[in-house]
Amino acid sequence: MANEVNLRNELDLRSVWQSQEPEGAKISLEEIQQKARTLHSRVSRRNLREYVAVAIVVLAGAFFIARIHSAVVRVGSALQIAGALYVAYQLHRRGSAKSLPEDCGFECCVDFHRRELERQRDALRSVWWWYLGPLIPGLVVLVAGKEFFRPAGEPHHWIGFAVMIAICTLLFAGIGKLNHMAARWLQKQIDELNAAAGQR
Repeated sequence: MANEVNLRNELDLRSVWQSQEPEGAKISLEEIQQKARTLHSRVSRRNLREYVAVAIVVLAGAFFIARIHSAVVRVGSALQIAGALYVAYQLHRRGSAKSLPEDCGFECCVDFHRRELERQRDALRSVWWWYLGPLIPGLVVLVAGKEFFRPAGEPHHWIGFAVMIAICTLLFAGIGKLNHMAARWLQKQIDELNAAAGQR
């Protein structure tokens, strides 16, 4: 019985100690909790938009495969579906929103929020490998295949083809740039968190 009381007192003291803000901290426990909840909300909304976009790509690809009797369109659509599903899987694996644990003290909240910021930053830094890259093969087949596999006697539209390639390239480059800018912003949040929490 005495051992149980001592253990309970030790756990209570540890809980109080962990919830205390370290000397030199410039941020409160409530502020960190709010920042963690805000990040969770933003990531959840972003992921929902991405999952809806994946669903639209899959449904559109399925429609083209079923309705359009062109091998190029069918192959390109199938590749787009596969790429979109891979993006959804990687988004869930790399960028899913995790909830702040209950009864999390100061150190616990700082560590949790830092890990979440780092995880989202790393996902954005590698966006070309898991988000943009998987969509390129299907897009290439749909755009280039339509031009290179025209029926005999049908004229080519090289200017339109070049414009489409330029638009796709600029779009993908712009998305990549925006994600890298967001990754830098998250790194700034990490640095500010470390400074505010009195940690290196």
